[in-house]
Amino acid sequence: MNTSVVTPELRARVRGLAMPIALAFGRVGLTPNALTVIGFGIAALAGVAASQGAWALAGFLVIFGGVFDLFDGALARATNRVSRLGGFLDSVFDRWGEGLVYVGIVWGTLVLGHERPAVLSAVALTSSFMVSYTRAKSESLGFTPGTGMANVGLAPREVRIVILTAGLLLAGILPGAADGGRGTPPSVVALEVALGLIAALATIATLQRILHVVRQPQPTSEENA
Repeated sequence: MNTSVVTPELRARVRGLAMPIALAFGRVGLTPNALTVIGFGIAALAGVAASQGAWALAGFLVIFGGVFDLFDGALARATNRVSRLGGFLDSVFDRWGEGLVYVGIVWGTLVLGHERPAVLSAVALTSSFMVSYTRAKSESLGFTPGTGMANVGLAPREVRIVILTAGLLLAGILPGAADGGRGTPPSVVALEVALGLIAALATIATLQRILHVVRQPQPTSEENA
């Protein structure tokens, strides 16, 4: 069942496009795990930029880091270096970097005196992590083996990255002060809309994955959380 707006065919095409660049990184001596760490560094820089209210720069770094994240897996597959350790590091650093971006947004908006986008950022972070957690936990318990769960849920990571990038870029372009000094500045509104949309879509995706697991036959062995 595919309930994601990102189809397996689209993922395959994008990975194919990333392959030549990934191989170029391999030729200069970079390993898949090194690319994973570099991608994490880019996400961390995005978080720092957001904490300083440099929204446009944060947006460029988020989308660059999201694209860069394609290269570690592509290089691993192209060089036959796919491993459980690589998959573990990729997932852990992806979540860690994603968290740092949202923390940066919380910091940046609070410094500017705006509490609502800070709260929305925390909600978006929690909802986004639940999308990943439901997949990890269900697969560890024997539900939806392989990569099947990646196709379940309205808003996978790729969608969330696009929405977050759009919100950050708009926040960097739009005025940072409201007309007449009253109301919410347009830049903050852009952030709020993006964060609210991410929170809503990620919550729906989490519920879709929970229902997907509930409807499956019970695995032979069970594990308590």
